[in-house]
Amino acid sequence: RRTWGFSSSDTVYLTFDDGPTESLTETILAILNEKQVKATFFCVGDNVRKYPELYQEIIKRGHGIGNHSYSHKNGFRTSIRTYVKDVYRARRYINSKVFRPPYGRLRVWARRLLKARYHIVLWDVLSMDYDQTLDPRQVVRNVIGHADAGSIIVFHDNVKAKTNLEYALPRILDYYSKRGYSFVDLQKDIETGKLNKK
Repeated sequence: RRTWGFSSSDTVYLTFDDGPTESLTETILAILNEKQVKATFFCVGDNVRKYPELYQEIIKRGHGIGNHSYSHKNGFRTSIRTYVKDVYRARRYINSKVFRPPYGRLRVWARRLLKARYHIVLWDVLSMDYDQTLDPRQVVRNVIGHADAGSIIVFHDNVKAKTNLEYALPRILDYYSKRGYSFVDLQKDIETGKLNKK
């Protein structure tokens, strides 16, 4: 199921896709600060262009950064050339060697081209926080029912996820913290070689 080796048995990797977002990023950062945990934000280049101060605040708070493309294109619906150019365009705004494809969709040739410059990171637990038909309590269950030691969990720093995220995130952090897990910066563990692809 997983494609990554993990640095320790008590580590969980918390990640946020799609930001920075004017109405949510600061809330996420406040929750992470209160709970004293680190995360990695896979940012969209166009959003960093729009909200550079939020991007810098993420870095200032000691969280990791990843490239999530410039305009969040679907890798199965976009030509390889256009897709790769979009990812490279995001490099103007996002300083990271870590890339997560939007929707987790990436064609084989695009992967081969991007692997020359990036560590490509997916996940094993999807919170589904963006699904506005879900009760926020179900988002909590989606995570604690599936995440364990070494899991990479995906939340979303976008408006669609706001209600679910604000409810679920602190409860999930409390759940794992009480059980002795630590939340670690995924970007740092990858770029320092502590987390190696199998």
